[in-house]
Amino acid sequence: MSEEQYRYRQERIQAEKAKQKQQKRGKSSKKFSIIKKVFLAFFILGILAIGIGTIVFISMIKDAPKLDASKLEVPLSTKFYDKNGNFLYEYGKEKRTNITYSQLPEMLEHAFIATEDARFYKHHGIDMKGTARAITENLTGNFGSQGGSTITQQVIKNSFLSPEKTIKRKVQEWSLAYQLENKYTKHQILMMYLNKIYLGNRSYGVAAAAKSYYGVDSNHLKQLTLPEMAMLAGLPQSPSHYDPTVPENREAATNRRNVVLQAMYNQGYITKKQMKDAEKVPVTKGLVPKNKKQGMPNEAFLDAAVKEVESKLKNVDISTDGLSIYTTIDPKAQDYADKILNTNSIVAYPNAKFQGAFVFLDTKTGEVRAIGSGRKDFKASFRGNNFAIDIKRQPGSSFKPILDYGPAIENLKWSTAHQINDQPTTYYSGQSISNWDNQYHGMLSIRKALQWSYNIPALLTLREVGLDKARDFAKNLGIHFENNTVYESYAIGSNTVSPLEMAGAYSAFGNKGVYNAPHFVQKVVYPNGKVVHFTPKPKQVMHDYTAYLITDMLRTVVRSGTGTTANVPGLDIAGKTGTTNFDDKTIARYGYPSQATNDSWMVGYTPQYTMAVWTGYEKNGPGNFMLGDTTKISQLLFKNMMNAFGTDHSPFQQPSDVYRMYNELYIKGGNPQDIPRPPKKETHKDKKPKPHGPKHDHPKHKDKPKHGPKKKPGKGKHKHGG
Repeated sequence: MSEEQYRYRQERIQAEKAKQKQQKRGKSSKKFSIIKKVFLAFFILGILAIGIGTIVFISMIKDAPKLDASKLEVPLSTKFYDKNGNFLYEYGKEKRTNITYSQLPEMLEHAFIATEDARFYKHHGIDMKGTARAITENLTGNFGSQGGSTITQQVIKNSFLSPEKTIKRKVQEWSLAYQLENKYTKHQILMMYLNKIYLGNRSYGVAAAAKSYYGVDSNHLKQLTLPEMAMLAGLPQSPSHYDPTVPENREAATNRRNVVLQAMYNQGYITKKQMKDAEKVPVTKGLVPKNKKQGMPNEAFLDAAVKEVESKLKNVDISTDGLSIYTTIDPKAQDYADKILNTNSIVAYPNAKFQGAFVFLDTKTGEVRAIGSGRKDFKASFRGNNFAIDIKRQPGSSFKPILDYGPAIENLKWSTAHQINDQPTTYYSGQSISNWDNQYHGMLSIRKALQWSYNIPALLTLREVGLDKARDFAKNLGIHFENNTVYESYAIGSNTVSPLEMAGAYSAFGNKGVYNAPHFVQKVVYPNGKVVHFTPKPKQVMHDYTAYLITDMLRTVVRSGTGTTANVPGLDIAGKTGTTNFDDKTIARYGYPSQATNDSWMVGYTPQYTMAVWTGYEKNGPGNFMLGDTTKISQLLFKNMMNAFGTDHSPFQQPSDVYRMYNELYIKGGNPQDIPRPPKKETHKDKKPKPHGPKHDHPKHKDKPKHGPKKKPGKGKHKHGG
């Protein structure tokens, strides 16, 4: 190779290398350019996101309430009104004792902080860790499932904002909490919280709660023990559920108190020994007896109204939310209801233990006008038990129109003259059933079967309709069945119901087959003017002919059947009695007479009012039974209420698709078997039967113990009456 060739070759190699370097520089430059563009794009998007977020944030907080010192000091109370909009009572001001930070025991402060806001003294109104945790929970569940609220935020929420869980409200809460921390000290904020919070037993603030639960006044809070302080600190999550003065709450109250003790130990406020010793103390230790609250009128009715509000409006606190609750109460009717139950001036009661409960409502609207929540020996009160809505007892024969004859007329178009053969019968299970008079009456109309409350025709009627159709009919009337199951024994009322359910169901018969769920509240108005209406939507649950045929048969019960004691001259009344007896074990245990009655019902209606009455004893015990005229007290309660307030003397209107012949009612195009026939001459069997024993109707059912798990029919013998 010549020198010239060699040089040419070297130049060519160098040229190739230079070209490769230039290509690499080009690629690197291009790659860097892409990165710059991506970075720039993200930067711009970030700026836009911040800008949009800022705009959204500002828009959310621009209409947030201002920090009003007066609202921080005094919670908004709830006002109650009657059916005409007249003011009744203001709830939220009573039982409220403010204390200063210097009066607050250190251990009580630690109990609340460990439970409600462990980082209270470290954050500036918003606990970022808690908020992040709440956001994570909400992203994986439903919004609002975790609040992440600090004590400061709870003060803001309870004082300024609505209870609704929305992003906007949460943002406003953050903003106001930050402002609150800038304006007040931690100790001031803590006392705003501890002086206002509802702790159950009608107590607001820790001082009032200490007095209410343990009899310790505001100047001696240091006398509270560690278990007592932990119990109080556990109440805010659910005051009614963790109230240890309620026997059925005590297990939950104990568990909640122990959660507080564990939190205090985790935060280093108490030793492990202190925690273990405190856990051993019964949650009831130190509790003082509940004092009956003075000053609240119609408290059992208002209790029912509040329970209805809380069931439909979640996360409301009637002690702080400033609600206006417009109830359905008629104060005059309620005052009379209290008088009739708690004195002997209208109805004579056998003893102090004898109980009664009833619901008195508007037939056309379902609005409850008054309730009998229990006689004075029973602690029926605001935030307490309430027989009118809570008690569940067997209705006996008063259930027959709901589960037997109503469904038969609705589904089979029976006339009131439809014939049933009252003859020896057993349930499909082989269990026997008999009438209350231990007799069989052969072929008789369903009118007469209902008039004299025979059991066998009721069972045969239910069997003709079918359990499923009968169940659906009753459910449309507001009746609830455990596990959605109906047994044959329910034909004669061996299931359990409340007076409220029975009143609601019967009102549909008196309202042309239209069902309005019984209710205690017309509407609720929030402080910001928002209105929530509670009036339920009317529902046509049966044909008008079904309602009228049942009504006409129940007229016969009141005029010449088992319910004559309840009749009021001048009023068109339809109604049914119902009684139940004890099982054999209870009779033997307490030495009751064989015909002793356990429950006595009277349920009936006029075009104006419907009333369901239960009487009996709360618990079994020596002497706690009814016999003779005592079983008629339910009818006397019904009669006196209807006589006092029944002003509508108009009769029930017969529908156009119903016609009367030979004193029986028929449906046009009805059941082919029910051809109108002239009535046969009354025989001895058709006359009013003479019951065995005392002159009153007694049922008897022995299919299951009165107190214990329900059994399917299959054991014992059914004997219902009345």
